[in-house]
Amino acid sequence: MSQNNGNLYIISAPSGAGKTSLVEALLEADKGLQVATSYTTRDSRPNEVDGINYHFISTSRFGQMIGANEFVEYAEVFGNFYGTSKQQINGLLSAGSDVILEIDWQGAQQIRAMMPEAQSVFILPPSREALEQRLKNRGQDDDKVIAGRMAASVDEISHYLEFDYIVVNDDFSAALAELQAIFVSKRLEFAGQNQRLSAMIEGLLS
Repeated sequence: MSQNNGNLYIISAPSGAGKTSLVEALLEADKGLQVATSYTTRDSRPNEVDGINYHFISTSRFGQMIGANEFVEYAEVFGNFYGTSKQQINGLLSAGSDVILEIDWQGAQQIRAMMPEAQSVFILPPSREALEQRLKNRGQDDDKVIAGRMAASVDEISHYLEFDYIVVNDDFSAALAELQAIFVSKRLEFAGQNQRLSAMIEGLLS
């Protein structure tokens, strides 16, 4: 990745860990970030907007996009497909934006294989009890569905070792501050700062 490009971040978490709320707050606080809008074959939920939360498409259209090699990663989760557009990612990075991918561990593995410079963050709940309660508090699923999501969450959590950073979402404000610190520290690395501050540094040395 050239120094003119933005940085790519993967954020993964088990269902119910609070990833979506944290990312929304992060975007509100940091205008230099963009979230890549994934494609999915699942039905939209109340208050979700096509093209904002997800691109909602048919299974057949998703298959066509796979065949045309349009995804940088894709996976099947709870019987539905999710994928990230290669063109969208490259466009945002080339424009200098830092880009967040909200994807599961399967997608994260695919991204790391293709783009090893990507930074990855895994968000954990403070306990299994807290995770289950958060799933119940959504009021969207019955006990059978929640049990299935809990089982899938345990499998998701087992992949935490594959990530660069771990954030525990117990206290929301603290978790958000930790996420922000990850993004700020990356921007302060020498290569990027040397380029951004070249004129100022030249003036200091002259």
